[in-house]
Amino acid sequence: MSLGVSPRQPDLFATTTSFCESRIAADSIYGLLHRECFELFPDEMFADLFTKVGRRSVPPMIVAVVMVLQRLEGCSDREAVDRFAYDLRWKYAAGGLDFDYPGFVHTVLVDMRARLAASEKPDRVFEVTLAAAKQAGLVGRRRVLDSTALFDAVATMDTVTLIRSAIRGVLAAADPSLEAGLRAVLTRDDEYRSAGKPVCDWDDRSAREELVDALARDARALLAVLDGLELEPVLEKAGELLATVVGQDLETDQDGRFRIARKVAKDRVISTVDPDARHGHKTAARGFDGYKGHVAIDPDSEVIVATHVSAGNVGDASAVADLLAQDLPAETAETAETAETAETAETAETAETAETAETAETAETAETAETAETAETAETAETAETAETAETAETAEMVEPLTVYGDSAYGTGAVLDTLEQAGVQTFCKTQPPRAPGGRFPKTVFQVDLDAGTVTCPADHTVVLRKLKSGQVARFGKFCAGCPLAAQCTASRKGRSIHLGHHEHQLAAARAQQTDPAWRADYRQTRPKVERKIAHLMRRKHGGRRARVRGSTKVAADFSLLAAAVNLARLSVLGLDRQPGGWILSTT
Repeated sequence: MSLGVSPRQPDLFATTTSFCESRIAADSIYGLLHRECFELFPDEMFADLFTKVGRRSVPPMIVAVVMVLQRLEGCSDREAVDRFAYDLRWKYAAGGLDFDYPGFVHTVLVDMRARLAASEKPDRVFEVTLAAAKQAGLVGRRRVLDSTALFDAVATMDTVTLIRSAIRGVLAAADPSLEAGLRAVLTRDDEYRSAGKPVCDWDDRSAREELVDALARDARALLAVLDGLELEPVLEKAGELLATVVGQDLETDQDGRFRIARKVAKDRVISTVDPDARHGHKTAARGFDGYKGHVAIDPDSEVIVATHVSAGNVGDASAVADLLAQDLPAETAETAETAETAETAETAETAETAETAETAETAETAETAETAETAETAETAETAETAETAETAETAEMVEPLTVYGDSAYGTGAVLDTLEQAGVQTFCKTQPPRAPGGRFPKTVFQVDLDAGTVTCPADHTVVLRKLKSGQVARFGKFCAGCPLAAQCTASRKGRSIHLGHHEHQLAAARAQQTDPAWRADYRQTRPKVERKIAHLMRRKHGGRRARVRGSTKVAADFSLLAAAVNLARLSVLGLDRQPGGWILSTT
């Protein structure tokens, strides 16, 4: 399919422009797209998605406008093409098309998403909106981070349905000859062709146990046949999924029978239809199934500058590297990505290197930066006076330090350490330590990291001992006869104080957030991201509820939603295109 071309000269007497121009506000997203759609989404921007010969596609600019409005208004694909056909605002937004401009089938949107996903720049629509905001001076050096739950588009399966569905997936992925061999080892009276739960007397406990055992044995028999074979990628993936669901939910009893384990496996798969979805918790009392959508916004303009999607059971701090990838040096971003799982001296050394890279943007070390600066000066000036002028100009162009805001989910020691090493000013809330039963928290103990000691409220001092997870101070020998023991611990072994690898950063952060100025800045700035998330989630379909399956597709859809919300914000701010680039018409 070759690239279609959007019409630029509509019929003067049939165009929607004359009808809509006086009825649609200029600062609405329809007005912005009408004026600037050819600049924002020119057909040439999507040329790499099509071949040079073949039938003409629906003009990509028109499809891009429909996709943006679809995400903003929470429409399905069929609803979106109906809107384009009968809602004059949509044709007006696509450059003022004629009243009778032909529509297209909903599969065009499916095809465009598939082409974008397979391309080298799958998020180009979001990137265009962000580039326009940056050129208009709307993106500064402050970022607010937060996440929200994205409900999956499938039903969560129980253990029986999971295993049976995974068996069906293996059989469906096998070629006819291998499928015959696989079916030969099955023992249950089940063809595994129809979806759903198998027939069983669910009120009979022994019948349920026999069903689980039989399903498990069929699954293990299939895996035994596949073991050692060279498999096609689709079949290999189906086999891995079957092994995962069997291993996560089942255990054997004393008689060797398989039964459902009375536990929840870590990183448990909850659906074979969407294996990337997970159980998640936004709070201790409120859970969900699906994904987390992470955003970083500029708090001054409320423009979304980065998005990321993770599984629902992943902590918010794990997305920091992706959200700040454009703002931090590559070395620092890599450190932030690994700091949550590898809090080692090597990580700290990498972070220290990243700090040097932040200080000298054109070099990895200060020495290299000085050499580069000298070389640049030598090329542009022959006298000391010119060299001094060039140095002054370079100093004036130094990037303003980055400031990051986040709630307590981002106030982990690893994140604080990485951002500190990169020279980032951090406004991430750090929770104070607490002890159960209202007993003495860690803060009442005097910790001396330099001396490697900890002193308890009863004035007993012990030496810190190293652990893989950090350090520990054990007061067991002093707790037996201590008059404050009841207020300190209920353990028979006495009180223990555990310190992580980044205890210094956590203590400094807790001390910093007691400053009234710090707290006032945090309270004034961080809540702005909550309003932006409300804009993203205001439509249930395609907002809070994902429209697609799989982390890759969900991430692309979330990025497109962010692009639509950005354009709605830019229209209110007065984005305008001039010969020199994007500006704000109100300035």
